[in-house]
Amino acid sequence: MPENPNILQKIWRALPFTGGGGPRINVIELYGVIGGVSPGRKGLSLPRLEKSIETAFKPDDLSAVALAINSPGGSAVQSRLICQAIRRCAKEKEIPVIAFIEDVGASGGYILALAADEIYADDSSVVGSIGVIAGGFGFQEAIARLGVERRIHAAGANKSMLDPFQPEDPDDVARLKTILDDLHQQFIALVNERRPGKLADDSDLFSGAVWTAPKAKSLGLVDGTAQLGDFIRARYGKDAKIKRVSPASGSLLKRLLSGGEAQAASLLDADALVEAAEHRALWARYGL
Repeated sequence: MPENPNILQKIWRALPFTGGGGPRINVIELYGVIGGVSPGRKGLSLPRLEKSIETAFKPDDLSAVALAINSPGGSAVQSRLICQAIRRCAKEKEIPVIAFIEDVGASGGYILALAADEIYADDSSVVGSIGVIAGGFGFQEAIARLGVERRIHAAGANKSMLDPFQPEDPDDVARLKTILDDLHQQFIALVNERRPGKLADDSDLFSGAVWTAPKAKSLGLVDGTAQLGDFIRARYGKDAKIKRVSPASGSLLKRLLSGGEAQAASLLDADALVEAAEHRALWARYGL
């Protein structure tokens, strides 16, 4: 009896399939903004995806796991947590992972793709944005015109850093820039770790720029241009069994019908609408 149970899985996957069966490829769907919640649906996060990831890697006769990615990014932390969870399962089960970027795999969306051993995209896909961004609003002039006085009390000199109701403080901006630079270096290190020997020596590579897939391929960010279904059938045969694994989404309509008027009101409060606008802005950066 082999000491390593994964040896049995490798032998099983190498056996010829008969009786109308075929290689099994599970697909994890990674669609949407990473982190956060909008009124329409929840964002991508490890708590929401963990069960789907485990389910995708569970079968003993699995030949590969594919990632179907369509994301403009979002939370750097959740992007990395999801990436690490996929890598952990792939290593434990010794299963190859292949990513397929659809409309967008940018910023945190590209971090999701880095969980794969190979990355492919459609010719028209938008790929890259290896950078970090922080944004907000300044309301100090608006509340002054309304005759509103801002009152805030804090313990800790920097506790109210970047308060949107106060004029921007250069020291606050410098502190934020330090944080963003640190996160950017972490992103760059992850790309270098996951794409060794594949990256071009190009000054724009880590500038936060985005490209269509053919240019991304020349930069080494993707391995080629392909669509999931066609690629899987070409590599694993026309009898390959493709099964999609999706996290529960919970559409806005279902939530309204199940929650009644009170829940409808909470879903449409000001904070939720602002967050929805921010999510919309993320997609709009890529023309979507």
